[in-house]
Amino acid sequence: MNRFLILSLVFLSLSCSKMKEVQLSNDYSKNYDLDGRHNFSPDDKWLLYDTRPVDGGIDDCKTIEKINVETGEVVILYDTRVPERYGPGVGAASYSPNEEKVIFIHGLQSSSEERPYEQWRRTGVIVDENHLGVPLFLDARDVSYPFTAGALRGGTHDHEWSGDGKWIAFTYNDAIMKELEDRTGEHLNLRTIGVSKPIGEVKVDHANNDENADGIWFSVLVVRVVPNPTSGSDEISHAASDSWIGTLGYQKLDKTWQRARAFLGTVRNSKGVPVPEVFVVDIPEEINQSSIDGPLEGTLNTFPNPPKGAVQRRLTNTTETKYPGCIGTLRCSKDGKHIAYRKKDNNGIIQIFFISPTDGKSIQVTDHESDVQSAARWDPNGDFIYYVFDNSIIKCNVKSGTEFGNTKIITEKNSIPPTNIVLSNNGKIIAFNRVVESNYGKEMNKQIFKISVE
Repeated sequence: MNRFLILSLVFLSLSCSKMKEVQLSNDYSKNYDLDGRHNFSPDDKWLLYDTRPVDGGIDDCKTIEKINVETGEVVILYDTRVPERYGPGVGAASYSPNEEKVIFIHGLQSSSEERPYEQWRRTGVIVDENHLGVPLFLDARDVSYPFTAGALRGGTHDHEWSGDGKWIAFTYNDAIMKELEDRTGEHLNLRTIGVSKPIGEVKVDHANNDENADGIWFSVLVVRVVPNPTSGSDEISHAASDSWIGTLGYQKLDKTWQRARAFLGTVRNSKGVPVPEVFVVDIPEEINQSSIDGPLEGTLNTFPNPPKGAVQRRLTNTTETKYPGCIGTLRCSKDGKHIAYRKKDNNGIIQIFFISPTDGKSIQVTDHESDVQSAARWDPNGDFIYYVFDNSIIKCNVKSGTEFGNTKIITEKNSIPPTNIVLSNNGKIIAFNRVVESNYGKEMNKQIFKISVE
């Protein structure tokens, strides 16, 4: 084990009491699911969460709420007010970095027993906190041929504002391809990645289809997926676990900034076995221009196509190594220099690595004796990352120099690990979920805890 790790673990086992956990939520009649995107309000006074049940999903979730970090006051931001168990459902909420606005998953308003909430039957909704309860549908939806440029044909989810608040990215499943899969038996319900930009409202014809809807932003897919990637190639069949690179992107060799998204793309090795690898997609500033590959809106037999200038490229090549594959959600430093990801080291232990989006150079950051249990979260200055190891939250120094990789335990070890770690914008507070037993000892609930790391 790294000698800095040994020294720091010994020292900090004595100082954990200085960083006392505080249980922020205390209503055991519901769950407080942070989900793990950007849950702190821009002023760091509130935490955003959904109330999906522990044993259920977003289709069973009715409200998006926030809780005051100091007082524990709860405010309901949005309530579906629909008791149906088939949807619409809401969840996975994320704050804008500079406005009192939130984005979250919203099932289709026409959800029913015959057409329930599904991956390909949902959309993104923005709520302005100055107009609580009023949904602004982000991405237009058009499942009636001919389709509409700027609209999508399925379901968006895992929405995330860019660091400057000017874009929203998401993962996506396509309803048209799902219908084609059901007819042909070929696996075509593939997950991919898209973005939305406020360049104008998108209107669609929804007079004869109650699953169609207008959207306030222009939306496109930016990552190309194929059902059967060629073995040994950079073709992918699945794209997810994505994150914006930097506040504005990454700086290229010519000193210009490139907006981009990092993600895990599933390739196939020489034996045809699926392997997730780290990819980057460069996103053009103008997303309303079609490429030579086909129309933005797609066809009856093809996915919507990425816009002109969208370029995806592979960063890692682990397919033929002893321990192939990368795992977990990617997290990127604000300066755009590092993408944090997890994979097994030479001993078969899951560690955190950094990779550069420009030259693909990778370094191992952690050196633990057992698996790192969560993705990394960056502090605002890029000097530290936080993650879960041995059921505790760990602070790791990632500044260049002799302290690089030095770790610090900041929460007591628990039989159940903390999840959904989120860091305040000023870097002074970490919030997270723990599943705890209710006051009556009859069931388990997700509650929110916080800890000061100032």
